[in-house]
Amino acid sequence: MSNLSNLRIHIAPVGFEIDRVVIPAKEMKADKVWLLVHDRPNEDKAGPYIEKIQKQLQKEKIRVVKEHHNRLDLFKIIKSVKEIIEKEKGNTIYVNLASGSKIQAIAGMMACMMCSEQKNVIPFYAEAERYPGFEGKQLSYGVKNLMHIPSYQIHTPKPELILALKIIKENGGKITKKQMAELAEKNDLITINAKEENLTQARFASLDKNIIQPLEDEWKFVNVEKIGRNRWIKITQDGINASKFLI
Repeated sequence: MSNLSNLRIHIAPVGFEIDRVVIPAKEMKADKVWLLVHDRPNEDKAGPYIEKIQKQLQKEKIRVVKEHHNRLDLFKIIKSVKEIIEKEKGNTIYVNLASGSKIQAIAGMMACMMCSEQKNVIPFYAEAERYPGFEGKQLSYGVKNLMHIPSYQIHTPKPELILALKIIKENGGKITKKQMAELAEKNDLITINAKEENLTQARFASLDKNIIQPLEDEWKFVNVEKIGRNRWIKITQDGINASKFLI
């Protein structure tokens, strides 16, 4: 459990579950619960469950905060969870992998793995006592057991690579190598030690080694294509997906 000076924070997706959000929060003495809810209420049949969960948690004097996201988009869910973890940095954070959909559970686990160097981020699974299993009804009742899940590390790109990816995305997903080299130098993404007459060549060499090669070969986030006299750096589908939660 957390130190007394830290808050105990729960992050819980809301689906058709009540007990698997409320009971862990009560038993683990949560100070605050972030409820992950769909950003389109008109399409979300879980609305009544959100209200019931909120009332039960508030009755226990547990603060409730809602975080809206597209519950069908894996990468946006990851980003939402990561942003909450960053906001609650310094507190003990428990991520509930049992209360929402499968895609939310996967996203929650991936976010934990990306933040695994932070020892205060703890994913857990709340095993239900029984499962009525009716479509559109509460899917389970009670909590039989709480299991902490080991969180292994997922490596993420270095900050300078993430910023480079952001520059490419903000330029419509493609940019010439010349433009990228100038912007990379301007944003201190590359270091150049060369005389004025060798500046352009040195800039390209540093860009290739430190930015383009890792993004293209290691992460598969960009492709480089020659069109006419210019070389264009283009974001790939993997790069587009990654940008949704990295940027």
